Amino acid sequence: MFQLSSPALDNIILLCDSYKVSHYAQYPPGTETIYSYFESRGGKFSDTVFFGLQYIMKKTLVGPVVSHEKIDQAKAIFHAHFGMDIINESGWRYIVDHHKGHLPLRIKAVPEGSVIPTRNVLFTVENTDPKCYWLTNYVETILVQVWYPIAVATNSRIMKQIIAQYLMETSENLDSLPYKLHDFGFRGVSSIESAALGGLAHLVSFRGTDTVAALLLGQSAYNCPMAGFSVPATEHSTMTVWGEDHEVDAYNHLLDTYETGTFACVSDSYNVWKACENIWGEQLHDRVGCCMFFPTVVCILRCGFYQRACSFPCTHFLHSCFARLISCYFDFYGLHYLDC
Repeated sequence: MFQLSSPALDNIILLCDSYKVSHYAQYPPGTETIYSYFESRGGKFSDTVFFGLQYIMKKTLVGPVVSHEKIDQAKAIFHAHFGMDIINESGWRYIVDHHKGHLPLRIKAVPEGSVIPTRNVLFTVENTDPKCYWLTNYVETILVQVWYPIAVATNSRIMKQIIAQYLMETSENLDSLPYKLHDFGFRGVSSIESAALGGLAHLVSFRGTDTVAALLLGQSAYNCPMAGFSVPATEHSTMTVWGEDHEVDAYNHLLDTYETGTFACVSDSYNVWKACENIWGEQLHDRVGCCMFFPTVVCILRCGFYQRACSFPCTHFLHSCFARLISCYFDFYGLHYLDC
């Protein structure tokens, strides 16, 4: 039966760059301790949000991760790969025999979620057995993968700051800030693991997500019962299946289905102006209302279609679209300032 993942991917000896296997023989005689550190060397932003190390450690480094069977497997693979016996067989077997397969390493890190200026240490790694000095940098390959959740968490924090700035300028109310950038990235990343780790990194700053994998990782790796939240929402297929002549029936059906709370509705399947100004603004005005006893409807405008339809930059087009939609919202529901 086909396996989705190779057993070799659970072998810490194989989770490295090829050249790491040869490094144990390159250290000066008498070496006993290697102390390494990881930092952000700098970039677009002056600060870094540290996140993701716990997951990587728990998945690959914690527990009896080395066995004689895994050593045999790695020895065979690297022999075929290099054309010679190159693995540090005695060193790995020492770890099994004297440490029961546990890696003699000490890893210290700043608390996850910390905002740290660039060019500062984020975590350190050192060997705790002088005979295993070669092990410290062997695990570099897997540990450096923390760059991905760090990058996502850092970018999300910056976007949160930008959103907060404009919320204060337009409403002076930050209550809804944690839900102003909703993660819909599951389908846009390279793997389920990427979705889980990147999605959870986003939730360091926000609370809105549709990336279920991130919630599961939060529970298993971070003991977080529920890291993010969502609302019922439509997609184009559930709207267009009604047909253009029954668009208002589709919206009425949603209002019947979700009588309270919030739901998001794709409203640009055919003509977003007709949907917002005629259907939502007039025909369904009294059903939507403006008080707490009515459902909250979030009208969604997707930019992809309009980017193909217009000849000038999409950002300029979207600016005019949202300005018109907001004006429409104000006109039909009697609002005089933005408070959302």
